Amino acid sequence: MVELLPSILSADFARLAEEVAAAERGGGTVIHVDVMDGHFVPNITLGPPVVKSLRKATRLPLDCHLMIENPNDYIGAFADAGADWVSVHYEACPHLHRTLELIAGHGMKPGVVLNPATRVEVLEEILPMLHHVLVMSVNPGFGGQRFIPFSLNKIRALVEIRQKLGLTFRIEVDGGVAHDTIPAIVQAGAELLVAGNAVFGSGDPEANTRALLAQARVAAGEVSR
Repeated sequence: MVELLPSILSADFARLAEEVAAAERGGGTVIHVDVMDGHFVPNITLGPPVVKSLRKATRLPLDCHLMIENPNDYIGAFADAGADWVSVHYEACPHLHRTLELIAGHGMKPGVVLNPATRVEVLEEILPMLHHVLVMSVNPGFGGQRFIPFSLNKIRALVEIRQKLGLTFRIEVDGGVAHDTIPAIVQAGAELLVAGNAVFGSGDPEANTRALLAQARVAAGEVSR
């Protein structure tokens, strides 16, 4: 089933608990947390203390996307803060197998993120370890960017590899997910849709989440128009 993961990167941090609650009422099932260090990506966001506070505000799983160098040094802190899913970038992990074992060893669901220029085939050996693969459909670092169309080919390739290997990892997409891109993203095979600006950028997060999710489920054939 397709799911909508509201990304707090675009939320009003002065009203974070309220905004997350509204997105949950709209049908959001997982809260996406973008963690940036100003080194791996050209932006700085938040860390374990904010995740710990967020954990008190919602019972939904917290999906922490680590856009950071040396993620092994912080995995324990995110586990202690209450993270449920943790994804690390292939490009930031010289010993990726070890990093994934560390995430799983802390009781969290491991994921790997691919930047736009990274091919999906590099993951084939470690796919059995993964809960999800996150396809970046923009270059990471900032919200509100335009969707990169060739990301659809990467989603399709992951679907084919998953079928060929008989695996169950889920396919997540982050970047430019909005009303004009959701149909193609879902039809390519993505199941976990991260949306930040389209949920929190303007208007009502509850209504925006509900509308995006409804559109995604129609595109997936889960409901009729």
